[in-house]
Amino acid sequence: MHLPTPRGQVSQSLAAVLRAAPDAAEFDQLQSALDTKLSEQGDVLFDDDLQLSLFMLYELHYRGFEDADENWEWDPGLLSLRQRIEAVLEERLRAIAGPAPQAEPQAANVADALFALAADGSGPSVSRYVARNATKEQAREFLILKSMYQLKEADPHTWAIPKLDGRAKAAMVEIQADEYGGGSLPKMHSELYRATMRGLGLDDSFGAYVDKVPAIFLASVNLISLFGMHRRLRGAIAGHLAIYEMTSSIPNAAYARGFRRLGFESPVTDYFDEHVEADAVHEQIAGRDLAGGLVEAEPQLMADVFFGAQAAAAVDVLAGKWQLNAWQNGTSALYEAAEVNA
Repeated sequence: MHLPTPRGQVSQSLAAVLRAAPDAAEFDQLQSALDTKLSEQGDVLFDDDLQLSLFMLYELHYRGFEDADENWEWDPGLLSLRQRIEAVLEERLRAIAGPAPQAEPQAANVADALFALAADGSGPSVSRYVARNATKEQAREFLILKSMYQLKEADPHTWAIPKLDGRAKAAMVEIQADEYGGGSLPKMHSELYRATMRGLGLDDSFGAYVDKVPAIFLASVNLISLFGMHRRLRGAIAGHLAIYEMTSSIPNAAYARGFRRLGFESPVTDYFDEHVEADAVHEQIAGRDLAGGLVEAEPQLMADVFFGAQAAAAVDVLAGKWQLNAWQNGTSALYEAAEVNA
């Protein structure tokens, strides 16, 4: 993957730094650009410059960039810059997540509370729109918007494994093993998604469409890295994965119907069909053993478990509104049409 096209002074200055050698780069312009951006006090979730910059900083810890020196990964200067953006993002996420539900710190009670959150159907239903109304071009856009996570599915959550112990760790490993296809490359969920993209004539390489993905969709990926990379947020990453698994099976069944309505079958629909079956099992493991088991072992993390789940749900609602508003208004939901949706 090459460095993406900048979307403002912060990402432009960051790209310039990353293209330089670590021992020769100048940080002054980047620091100044970030100072100015943060002083504007806009909504970080919809700020394309900040979300792209944070994505670039996180991606140094995943696959990296062909045009950036790998020695940048643990550079103290970049880590300090990342921390400043993370602080603003976390503050915003806590604000939109709202107060945590009240529950006893037992696995069954935690799982029940998470299932109750997952059952909230007040947000926009992208899956229902895809099932009933989406055109082939909108189906392509749908795949592009999801690609920044789905093409590396499981990796951001895997950061949590060494931070967990006991029942929660075992549950996380069980879920992640399935996400990685049980060691079989064709069964890896990211590989199934690649087959879906190829079936609609899309480039299946990771990052191919990063320049088309709006800030709110980058934010939905960045928040998983935020939760997964920080040990203090291990409760949040457990809650995030739990709510993802609990809200996956029914929507993926609808996506499968939508793609079949448009004339596609296997292997295009395999990704969705796999999640209908797998996540019906994963939701129980994630709710009771991962999130619930973690709270039983560390009761002080219960609020963060719900924070991770509620933040994920809140960002997904915002992304869904963006997507459906564009489609129902006859416009594109991709970044090139961002001003239409502002």
